[in-house]
Order: sequence, then C-alpha cells, then structure tokens
Amino acid sequence: MDLNYTSEELAFRDTVRGFLEAKLPADLQHKVRQHLRMSKDDYVRWHKILARQGWVAPGWPVQFGGTGWSAVQRHIWEDECARAGTPPILPFGVNMVAPVIMAFGSEAQKQHYLPRILSCEDWWCQGYSEPGAGSDLASLKTTAAREGEFYIVNGQKTWTTLAQHADMIFCLVRTDSGVRKQEGISFLLIDMHSPGVSVRPIIMLDEDHEVNEVFFDNVKVPLQNLVGEENKGWTYAKYLLGHERTGIAAVGRSKRELESLKKLAGAQHKNGRPLISDPMFAAKVATLEIELMALEMTVLRVLAEAHKAPGPEASVLKVRGTEIQQALTELMLEAAGPLALPFDPAYLEGRTEHSVAGADEAAPLAAYYFNFRKTSIYGGSNEIQRNIISQMILGL
Repeated sequence: MDLNYTSEELAFRDTVRGFLEAKLPADLQHKVRQHLRMSKDDYVRWHKILARQGWVAPGWPVQFGGTGWSAVQRHIWEDECARAGTPPILPFGVNMVAPVIMAFGSEAQKQHYLPRILSCEDWWCQGYSEPGAGSDLASLKTTAAREGEFYIVNGQKTWTTLAQHADMIFCLVRTDSGVRKQEGISFLLIDMHSPGVSVRPIIMLDEDHEVNEVFFDNVKVPLQNLVGEENKGWTYAKYLLGHERTGIAAVGRSKRELESLKKLAGAQHKNGRPLISDPMFAAKVATLEIELMALEMTVLRVLAEAHKAPGPEASVLKVRGTEIQQALTELMLEAAGPLALPFDPAYLEGRTEHSVAGADEAAPLAAYYFNFRKTSIYGGSNEIQRNIISQMILGL
C-alpha cells in the first residue's frame, strides 16, 4: 500500500481544505475544538451545509446520493474534517441504518427514507440495547406481534443516544420466541412520534443529557416498516454493527486531540520546564502517537477493501480506536492537572463566555474524560470484540 498521496489526491485535499475554510461556521469550530457541548441545531446546521454541497454521505453509492470518492479520498475527507474541527455527522442515519436499508430494504423504503436521511429531515436513533441485553444483544425482550396490517410493539430500549431529538428509531424486536434466540429477531423502523412511545432521560457522569430510555407501550408499526425478512434481523444487525465499529475508530479526531494534548502539555510546567519535555510524560505521548499511526494504517487497509462490507476487522478498529481515545483523555487530564478540577456546566453549554476558573481550555477536560469512559462499551463492548477477533480472525 502506497502511503504517499498522489498529485490528484493532494489537489483533492486542497479542495476540501478550501471548502472547510469557507463553509465551516466559526462558532461550531470553536465548540468542537474547545470540547463544548453541541446542540441539535449545531448538528443539523452542519449536516445541511454538507448536504447542499453533496458531501454528507461520502460512503454511499452514487445512485443514492454518495460522492463517488475513492477510499483514500474518503480518508482525506475525514482527516481534514477532524483537523478543521467540524461537528460530526451523526452516524445513526447516514452510516448505520442507511446501509441496512440499501442492502436489505424494499424499493419503497429506499425511495422514502434515504433522501430524508441525506437532508436531515429525519433524525434517527438506535434501538438495540435493553436492560439485560447489551453485550448479549440476542437476549433482547422487546416484542413485535402481528395484528392485521401492523406490528404491536412492547418493551424497552436503553442507552439510546439523543433519542430526545429523534423522529425515527431503528429497532431490533423479537417476532418469534419459539426458536434459537438469534433466529427470532426482526429489524423494524419505528416513528418516534407514534402513540405509546415515551422517552426518559439518563443523565451521565458529566451531567449531560446524551442518552435515554425508550419505552414502547402497544405501539402500532405498519408491516411495511419491516426491513428485509421477518426473523432475519440478527443478520442485518451484524451488518450494521460492522459499519458502526469501523466509524468508532475515529482516527482523524484522535489526531486532532493528540495535537491538542501536545499544545496543552507545552503550556503546563513541571519543575520549571514544559511538561512535554519531561521524559516520562513525553514517552507516554510518543507511545500513543505510534499506536495511533499504526491504527491509521490499519484503517486504510480496511478502506482499501471498500468493495465489501466490514467484517471482523471492524472489531480490531473498534478496540484499538476506543483504547487510544480513552488514553488521550487520560493524558489530557494529567497535563491539565488541577486546572481540570472545576466542573462548569454553564461554560460547557455555552451560557457563559469563559469558565469559572478562567482556564478555558482545561475546564471541559474532566467532563470530556468522563464521557469517553463509555467508548469501550458502546457498539459492543471491547470484551465482546476480543471474542469476535479470537473466533473469526484467529480461529480459536
């Protein structure tokens, strides 16, 4: 694999940089770079800017609104977006349910949902985890019983990210309890505004309302909202998770955060010298940078196989990507020291211009650290990913 960009790829990178410099709103860039909290409007605003450019779904086939970019161009795009400090395009619609609809959905589902995902007319969330069915997802108990032209859905989902904003939820539901548990699951698209759907917030360690519990009480879902075949949802779920786990690696974001760490460590002093010059701390940073470079090469190898759906290699990316992300937040806290101790939600939410302690760059880091404790759990815990790697790659 050639690690040097061609002249055409360098020209593409310049085009991307020019677009980001011209179109990325300064207030959104500030929030991302300072680790401040994003609102629904922030996410939607950036999504629509990219939609107008035709760049919101680089991984989609051209016939559905994709860009037609090569794997290297998509990597450059992600890298440059992270470098510039763009808000993320939320994955639930573009990178998770959309590939499932493209691969397994009906023509009517493709025609209806894919344009609405591109335009952000529909905000999607994910209905997988339940109390008692997280890493052991096949143990889910939410049921969908046929009744005439509808499924009647009852049950509960949990850890549902940003469900308080959602218009639609893609759900795994049990449609047959008399077979092996993986074989009785179906994949449903449910309108969050349906009677019987309720959302209850879960406030996390960083005091943010990011995740929720979602309850279904005799919710009527049209039969045409079934994706693919009944009782084949486990196959579709695994296909979706491959796309999710590949994206979780987030190499570009980690590269940006590594630069932030170096800057922070250069501004802090230990024994009269910049912390970054301390041999012990510098060794930690260097080790992390080497691991990040290795992860980037692995991601490029996976992207080079873009003609096929992500396989068990997605689990490797998920494990290493999240471990690196967590290590970055730990070193940021170590570098900031006592400056990261004050917890200032007003500053995090943009209600005040500066933090209460006056150290604006350090103030969000405790909350940032707490938030990233979850990355090794969501998308399938890293323990489960290691089982997948041992069975499907190593053959153990």
